[in-house]
Amino acid sequence: MAKSKLEYIWLDGTAPTQGLRSKTKIVKDFSGKLEDCPMWSFDGSSTQQAEGGSSDCLLKPVCIYPDPDRKDAYVVMTEVLNADGTPHPTNGRATIQDDDNDFWFGFEQEYFLWDPETDLPLGFPVNGFPAPQGPYYCSVGAKNAYGREIIEEHMDICLEAGLNLEGINAEVAAGQWEFQIFAKGAKDAGDQIWIGRYLLERTAEKYGVAVNWHCKPVPGDWNGSGMHANFSNTILRTAGSKETYDIICSAFGASPEVIKECIDVYGADNHLRLTGLHETQAIDKFSYGISDRGASIRIPIVTVDAGWNGYLEDRRPNSAADPYKVAAVIIKTVKSAKV
Repeated sequence: MAKSKLEYIWLDGTAPTQGLRSKTKIVKDFSGKLEDCPMWSFDGSSTQQAEGGSSDCLLKPVCIYPDPDRKDAYVVMTEVLNADGTPHPTNGRATIQDDDNDFWFGFEQEYFLWDPETDLPLGFPVNGFPAPQGPYYCSVGAKNAYGREIIEEHMDICLEAGLNLEGINAEVAAGQWEFQIFAKGAKDAGDQIWIGRYLLERTAEKYGVAVNWHCKPVPGDWNGSGMHANFSNTILRTAGSKETYDIICSAFGASPEVIKECIDVYGADNHLRLTGLHETQAIDKFSYGISDRGASIRIPIVTVDAGWNGYLEDRRPNSAADPYKVAAVIIKTVKSAKV
């Protein structure tokens, strides 16, 4: 009788930034299909999601991928439900209003590989700093690229699992990297980012290296980390009109309340990253522009060249933001635009 390992992954109740949790369920004669993944439960009192006197929370499987790094195994992304089957308050996935998958998302996930012994990024000496930014972006060579064996292994695992990984690259700061995920459907995109994060944490763990998701872990003249959200729907993909793009972009800056609603779910401590420097707009300002990486929202030149048919990039979400919540507020804002 064959046995399989199902690694159930969920988001905990840690505030202000939720963390990943997981545990393994052994099942017999498993088909490999999502519909055959049983509902499970966990102790919510140990994850800041329930009180000890009524501690059971449910894990509802929402997607499944083969786990290439374990034998006869799968990774199962789940969403957290209350004991009565309703979405838990920490369940950002349940807030997404995209039932027809009309919204497509491409997330650019930046992060730092971190030495837990020195409490510094890989490539940073214990005393002092590496050379200033400049040579690290898309770099090659031991003097500029740190931890490549980790990100290469992570890339292979993601591809073998079947995630729609679109690329990786070294980023602007030393020890900083990025991977990109694209999906047609907001929930699918969020699922894949979270699984990608999980697989990265587990891969780095083997090397004794941590992953730092904080948006500005190194103060000073070093780039912060973002999770730029590239998004489109049928209107944006077929607009053929600069006016339509202006209306939708303007919806994101329609009022201080709308701006705050976005910023509130774009990741903790974002004021440390959104300063107007290092390819960002200041957190207290809103702007959009063609090919402008210093704007809140960038209109890619490829969209303009395609006759105003394409997508937009919201550059404000940071590296620790929940992609479910980011997608939910973007969809809500786009739908509010009077086009």
